[in-house]
Order: sequence, then C-alpha cells, then structure tokens
Amino acid sequence: MPRSIFVTGTDTGIGKTLASSALVHAFGALGARTAAMKPIASGAVWHGGRLLNDDVEQLAAAVNVKLPLEMTTPYLFEEPAAPHLVAAAAGVTLELERIVACYEEVRTRADVVVIEGVGGFRVPLDDTLDTADLTVALGLPVVLVVGIRLGCISHALLSAEAIVARGLTLVGWIANQIDPHMLHREANIDTLRTRLERQYGTPLLGSIPFLNPPSAAGAAHYLNIKPLLGVNYASTHSTI
Repeated sequence: MPRSIFVTGTDTGIGKTLASSALVHAFGALGARTAAMKPIASGAVWHGGRLLNDDVEQLAAAVNVKLPLEMTTPYLFEEPAAPHLVAAAAGVTLELERIVACYEEVRTRADVVVIEGVGGFRVPLDDTLDTADLTVALGLPVVLVVGIRLGCISHALLSAEAIVARGLTLVGWIANQIDPHMLHREANIDTLRTRLERQYGTPLLGSIPFLNPPSAAGAAHYLNIKPLLGVNYASTHSTI
C-alpha cells in the first residue's frame, strides 16, 4: 500500500479537496490508517477561539487518524489570497523545511498520507520558491486533479508537463466535473485520458460527476485506486 501522495490541481477552486478527501476515504475503506495534510491554507474564519478553513476541515473529517492542526496545516492564514501575499502581510516566511518536518512526523502515524497542495502546481510561496519546489522537497508521487470545464485540456497538459519536468512521477489524474452544463464533457475527458496515458503512462483514476452536495464518500464511489497500489512510492527524501 502506498505511503504518501501529493495532490495538485490545474487551478484553484477545481475540487482538489473533494478529490483528496475521496482518496482518503477510498484508502480507509481498504483498512488503511489514513491521515491528510493541507500544509498551506488561506481563507479562514475565527470560530470558538481558533481559525477554521473549509478545506482543512473537510480533510480532517475524511481521515481516521486525528492529528493536531499545527502538524497537518503548519501555515494557516485568515485572508483568502495567494499564499506568498498573505504570508508577507503577516510577516511569516513559508519554510519548506518546516512542512517537510511536519510530514515526516505525520507519516509515522498513518499507513497513507494524502497531502493537498494550494492552488495549482506553480503557486508562489515567496520571491523564489513555489509549490512545485514544495512537491520536490517532499519527493512524493503526484495525482493531478483536473477541473472539467472549458479550457481544461490545455491547463491539464501544461500542468502534467510541468510536473514531469521537475522529475516527479505523475501517478494518476482525476477528472472532477465542476461544470454540469459543459458541452462535450466526456469528449474532453477522453482526450485527456488518451494524451496523458500516451505521453506519461498516467492513468485516469476516476471521473467525479457534479455532486450536490459533494461528499468524500460519494466522490470515492467514482474512483479506482487500484493503479496506485502497485506503484513504487519510494521518496528521494525518506525510506518508505
């Protein structure tokens, strides 16, 4: 069984959290001890004396290993804006070393760790680093979530190219149907399935329909995680 997966997306607001929660649910259904991380999250409200972020709460609800927030989300900001901007405004430096250290601790407590990135694959973290650097620092295989809407083919292929160019393994992709009225929706998914399989050997793990309301269990029903179970999940930064 794989130890860890990094989940990225073609953009923000395309369903990374739903897909990540669904992956957690699917692995949990196999009997795995599951944990999840959202290392950097922006957009939170104060409730009961603490900051709450919807994505973080959804992930926490899906796992069966409960861990402290400061471990699973070491950087949480109230303002809903790009991480490098809110961090700078708060006088905070987003340190890759801190995130990696948190991950190393989390992975000792679970069989499977699903780590959700922030925004797309190349979101800035400061003047020089971005989320691609974070993924490389973690040294983990990547699952790409594609929000199925007009323009998704180019966004997905550019993201896949960037992931592979950084020396990372793109182990699977998930189609999330965020626009229920999209024309030629299945044809778009088929185009991506063919191209990603041919160019990178990357399988489609599932196509999540437009769910109202969305749920991790409901989305997991549409996933096939079997292609992930035979993958060599060796990390360049840890022994798995």
